[in-house]
Amino acid sequence: MSTQNHHTPEKILRVEDVTVSFDGFLVLKDLNFSIERGELRVVIGPNGAGKTTLLDVITGKVRPAKGRALFQPKSSSCQDVTKLTQERIALLGVGRKFQTPNIFKSQTVLDNLHLSAKASRRVLPNLIRFSRNGSSRIDEVLETIGLAPKASNIAGLLAHGEKQWLELGMVMLQDPELLLIDEPVAGMTPRESEKTGELLMSMAKKHTLLVIEHDMTFVRQIAQTVTVLDEGQILCEGTVDEVQRDPKVIQVYLGPDRELLAT
Repeated sequence: MSTQNHHTPEKILRVEDVTVSFDGFLVLKDLNFSIERGELRVVIGPNGAGKTTLLDVITGKVRPAKGRALFQPKSSSCQDVTKLTQERIALLGVGRKFQTPNIFKSQTVLDNLHLSAKASRRVLPNLIRFSRNGSSRIDEVLETIGLAPKASNIAGLLAHGEKQWLELGMVMLQDPELLLIDEPVAGMTPRESEKTGELLMSMAKKHTLLVIEHDMTFVRQIAQTVTVLDEGQILCEGTVDEVQRDPKVIQVYLGPDRELLAT
C-alpha cells in the first residue's frame, strides 16, 4: 500500500467569470479556469478561441470587462491581478514567454543570463547567492538549457530553437511561481521540439507552467492536463487521449486533420 501523503492540491490561479470584449466581439465569455501549483497545463483551441487573451488577462496586458483572476487564491497574499499593473504582476511571480524570443541579440549567452538574474524579483537573495556561490545558479541553468558550450557565443547568432531555450533560461532565473508560455515550438525542427518538451518538463519540477500550443505531437509529449478553449469558453478538459476522443473537440478543433492527430 502506498504511504504517499494525499493532500488537496493548491490552486495557484483561479480565473472567475472573466469576459473580454474587443469592439463588441466577445473573445472570452464568462470564463472559469484554474490551475494547480506544480502543474504543467496545456491550453489548445482553434485560432480566435481566446488562448492568448487568457494570458493577456493573467499578466495585466488586457483588462476584462467583468470577472477576476486570483493569483494564489488561498494564500494570505492573494491578489486579483486584473486590478494590477503588468510590472506588479511580474513582481508577484508571474513570468511570461512570448512566441518570438525576447533576448539581447548583441550580447553573449552568458551576458543575457546575467542581465536576467539581475532583473529578478528577488534581487537581494540573488545578490547574496551569487556572492557566496559565484554564478552557480547561472551555470546550472546553462546546463539545463543545453547551452553551456555556447556560453560565450553572441545570442543573435544562435539557431531559432537555441534562442527559445536561452529565453526560457532567462525566465527561469527570474524564478516565477507561474510561467506562461505561448507556442514555444513554433518554427522548430522535430528534434528542437522534443528537446523543448524535455526542458519544459524539467522546469515543471520547480515551477507551475501554463503552455499554449498547436502542435499535438508536442502536446502529447508534455501535457498532464489539456484544456480546450473554443469561442472564449472551455470546451473540455482532460488527458490528451480524453480530449482527442471527445466528439466536441473532434468537431470544432481537430476537424479534417483529426486522423493525423490520433496517434
